[in-house]
Amino acid sequence: MYYIGIDLGGTNIAAGVVDESYNIVKKASIPTNANRPADEITSDIANLCKTVAADAGLTIDDIEYIGIATPGSANCQTGEILYANNLPFSNYPMAEKLSAALGVPKRVLIENDANAAAKAESVAGAAKGSRYSIMITLGTGVGGGIILDGQVYSGFNFAGAELGHIVIEKDGRQCSCGRKGCWETYSSATGLVRTTREKLEECRKTGRYTVMEEMIGGDLNKISGRTAFNAKKNGDEVGAEVVEEYIDYLVCGLVNIINIFQPNVLTIGGGISGEGDYLLNMLPEKVFAETYSRGDTPQCELKIATLRNDAGIIGAAALGI
Repeated sequence: MYYIGIDLGGTNIAAGVVDESYNIVKKASIPTNANRPADEITSDIANLCKTVAADAGLTIDDIEYIGIATPGSANCQTGEILYANNLPFSNYPMAEKLSAALGVPKRVLIENDANAAAKAESVAGAAKGSRYSIMITLGTGVGGGIILDGQVYSGFNFAGAELGHIVIEKDGRQCSCGRKGCWETYSSATGLVRTTREKLEECRKTGRYTVMEEMIGGDLNKISGRTAFNAKKNGDEVGAEVVEEYIDYLVCGLVNIINIFQPNVLTIGGGISGEGDYLLNMLPEKVFAETYSRGDTPQCELKIATLRNDAGIIGAAALGI
């Protein structure tokens, strides 16, 4: 059997034909052009589905169902996109509209993109074979997806798994969600850039040397999520301090999540996960020194997510399984 997975983004829409072993047979993408009516975007998705199916030597009739991974909140029971930031969808009946645009009745499934990515990792990625898994993404924010007994958990109102918005520092940094001290304000790439910047500004005031000044050419706007990690790898003391602070905040959130859900596997994705084993090797000792399950109790495995940019397509295609 074959499925089509759609990764609906604010900039691009990616589609892939996926087989029952979760291999992407063919994929293609088009610009979203988000500043236009929702029905026009849906029409483009329908055409993209037909194109990618044809590229795989199939027709829409050969496709078992179509899954869509969307930003924001999606009602997986009614097939509606309730809200999607930067996209013109509000209580929009995507399943019904896309099926009509395809010209043939077709089952269409909808899910939040972070949840779909977690589903992908659980069936085809680093958490493959696990029934209980969590995925977090360390990007502009901290995203999350929860798989319980093989199924996506999103709460009664389809807005669950906002793991980046657990508070780890009371009255801490202001978060865009309105709270203070949210995990994502410290452990996202944005949070890491802020921590690095604050440390550099402190060094400038005290005259303390750090190789990070040379790395950014003296321009604080050129700080990235890699700056401190690269400095630490070069033996820079200040860079090491930034990374250590970042790891401590990351560990705090990870332990909270593990203590609540006790997943078989917790996978880490997003831009910061590009540090790979260098990041991963700093976590277990600190994490498992604080988790509630100790002694002979089986422990959660920490892994780097493996599917990267294909997670949305594969996860969307796996929604009906």
